[in-house]
Amino acid sequence: MSEQIYKQQGELAKLIERHSEQDGNYATAIPSLFITRISNITEPKYGTYNTSLCIVAQGGKEALLAQDRYRYSPADYLVASVDLPVIAQVIEACPSVPYLALKVEMSQNDILEVLRETQIEARIKENAKRGMYVTKMNQALLDAVTRLVRLLDNPEDLPVLAPLIKKEIIYRVLQGEHGERLKQIAIEGSSTQQINTVIKHIMQNYEKSFKIEELAKIANMSVSSLYRYFTEVTTMSPIQFQKRLRLQEARSLLLAESLDAADVAFRVGYESPSQFSREYSRMFGLPPKEDIKQLAEEL
Repeated sequence: MSEQIYKQQGELAKLIERHSEQDGNYATAIPSLFITRISNITEPKYGTYNTSLCIVAQGGKEALLAQDRYRYSPADYLVASVDLPVIAQVIEACPSVPYLALKVEMSQNDILEVLRETQIEARIKENAKRGMYVTKMNQALLDAVTRLVRLLDNPEDLPVLAPLIKKEIIYRVLQGEHGERLKQIAIEGSSTQQINTVIKHIMQNYEKSFKIEELAKIANMSVSSLYRYFTEVTTMSPIQFQKRLRLQEARSLLLAESLDAADVAFRVGYESPSQFSREYSRMFGLPPKEDIKQLAEEL
């Protein structure tokens, strides 16, 4: 990491720390910008990464997408080009040097708008690629991100400058080493865009049963192509993807509401409470009741 990048990372860390006095995840006055401060290494947490750019200003983090492991620190940035269920863990943090990070969310329309306004080539690529990657930080992107966070100190500038800087950030990501992966979700007819449509359908209807033929029709693909491209983008089959979403939602419901496991099983789409309990135990390591008890004690 160059001295200039190192210096700018320090400024970015101070900005994030100033706007997050305590540990937690914070929405900001910029709708697509979120900041995080965590003072200790965390246990692995299940969640979903939506289409976004993730930058660590201080500390380190690891995200698991099935068997794929993504580690990132101030020297890198992570991009999720589609919505993906992951297991994330802060792996470098302490009270004196907390983990400080930010996320910039991006929509398909945001990306398409940048493509339309620039000279970036936008051709369909036949083969979909993994929907998450980590690559080296560069000065141009870091500078744009730092200027976006600086705007939090000047609220009167937000309406005009925040959208412009966000466009610049997307432009820099698209120009990056793996920017093609992000670009493809905005290109009508690309296999990545078609798989992204299926991902959003499953996420909005995770509790409902479906046939693979129905998803293939939504994607305008053959069943074999859907299965191949979906697995390439997400590392999972559509059924495995749905199961992960169901179990993550079930865990959230059990932790947040006074419901028994059978009620939650039916609510997230399972027809058999015993099957739900088996799959829950396989994913989280404990049966529902024991897992929630342990989680509650940790909070």
